[in-house]
Amino acid sequence: MTASPQLERRLGAARTGAARAGGADAWTWILTVFALGNLANGVWMLAHPTSWFHDLPAAVPDFGPLNEHFVRDIGSAFVVQGVALLWAAFAPTWRVPLVAPVALFAVLHALAHVYDTARGLVGPAHWMIDLPAVYVPALVMMLFLWLLARARRASGG
Repeated sequence: MTASPQLERRLGAARTGAARAGGADAWTWILTVFALGNLANGVWMLAHPTSWFHDLPAAVPDFGPLNEHFVRDIGSAFVVQGVALLWAAFAPTWRVPLVAPVALFAVLHALAHVYDTARGLVGPAHWMIDLPAVYVPALVMMLFLWLLARARRASGG
């Protein structure tokens, strides 16, 4: 898989003088947006698990009854991911090692949804319900990791 030269220039800015000097590059903004999404989801899960369970537009109750403790456990994981992505946003040399576990969680989370939908735990509508909040983020995080690792290798890091 090869990124276009323009995309690589924009997203490979981790190796530019702006990134080395501590200035904001494209990755700073991209990772900050994803960090804030994970933090918002995690804080919602920790603070109001019942509201998250019933109000998240992802048909979460289809997977089984509410377990507030479990929702908070997973909320903790989302907060950790948000912190990792925020750290990565402002620490270019740490981007690959911080984005890697976030990407791994996203892929494992997506595979759990694939398994549960394929085996019939939830209805086939979940292929589309889970697309924007589960499957796409997993693919995006893997793409980010690949681009960051490639930029790091290209810069000799």
